[in-house]
Amino acid sequence: MRLFIQALLCLVITLAQQGSVSASPVRIKDLVDFDGVRGNDLVGYGLVVGLDGSGDGLRNAPFTEDIMTNILERLSVNVTGEQFRPKNVAAVLVTATLPPFARTGGQIDVTVSAIGDAKSLLGGTLVMTPMNAADGEIYAVSQGTIIAGGATAGGDGGQVTQGVPTSGTIPSGARIEREIEFQLSSLSDLRLALREADFTTAGRIEQAINRDFGRGVAVMLDSGTVLLDVPATRMESVAHALGRIENIEVEPERKARVVVDQRSGTIVMGEDVRISRVAVSQGNLTLRIQEEPLVAQPNPFAAGETVVVPRTRAAIEEEPGIGLAEIPSGASLSEVIAGLNALGVSPRDMIDILKSIKAAGALHAEFVVR
Repeated sequence: MRLFIQALLCLVITLAQQGSVSASPVRIKDLVDFDGVRGNDLVGYGLVVGLDGSGDGLRNAPFTEDIMTNILERLSVNVTGEQFRPKNVAAVLVTATLPPFARTGGQIDVTVSAIGDAKSLLGGTLVMTPMNAADGEIYAVSQGTIIAGGATAGGDGGQVTQGVPTSGTIPSGARIEREIEFQLSSLSDLRLALREADFTTAGRIEQAINRDFGRGVAVMLDSGTVLLDVPATRMESVAHALGRIENIEVEPERKARVVVDQRSGTIVMGEDVRISRVAVSQGNLTLRIQEEPLVAQPNPFAAGETVVVPRTRAAIEEEPGIGLAEIPSGASLSEVIAGLNALGVSPRDMIDILKSIKAAGALHAEFVVR
């Protein structure tokens, strides 16, 4: 892990040094979302059949029996009063995203997740399931064979699970039955919403669009919005104007940011991270406690009782310090990494050091911990 982190940091340093010379421009379509051009979330409640004994236990998941009864009755199969306890069915939630401008008859991918105590959805088939949007209307119907990404194996004495077998996907598993009403061609102005609000980036987008059209067609409203005057573009339609605008390249401005993942020990720093002059020292303190209980037993014919005498060994060990490592004022990313690596600490210790530097007010960047 340590070698991986060091290699990752070296890559970040290289990219930062290259970026300091000439930052790579980015297309506007990769920086903004066009107002109204968005997806819509869909959800459905359905039944998966054909499982190999890994379905819901109906005593623990009565809702599975209810939906199974409803489906069979819709198929003219009367099961009222019948007692059946199959282990090859499971109740699931089906989710998907309806993309913008999706048309009736198109197909989208769906995700299927068990909501009962099913052990695995591997090899199961989702029965026809209506999918609703937030307005309660049905926009798609899903059905198909589930592709699960995990596996479970075991016996009477133990069990092993790899991945998440209780969740899977159905590629092109839902067919669109209703379209979202949105008249793009009727818009006279359109807002470009920046995914990361920044006044400098918004200003550059405004300038790049106006420069490309040769006249004022865009104006920055705030750090996260640029307003486009569609008639001023003199294009055939709104779609033509957006097709031209989305490929214009802009050099975005990025915030100084340090991102830390405590679970894996990953540290990523942006090229604009700066640290004021500070001295750092690092050492480890180890506390060792060992229990060695002593059992005292009486002689075989003595009228005594066995007694457990507690014995504890406690010790504190402190590794010798390595002195102070100085990081100069206004240090760049490469200098920050070099200064921290000079301490010879592990990535997780480096995370603690960065937190302490931030707490001391010497780290001039947004500190994000995940």
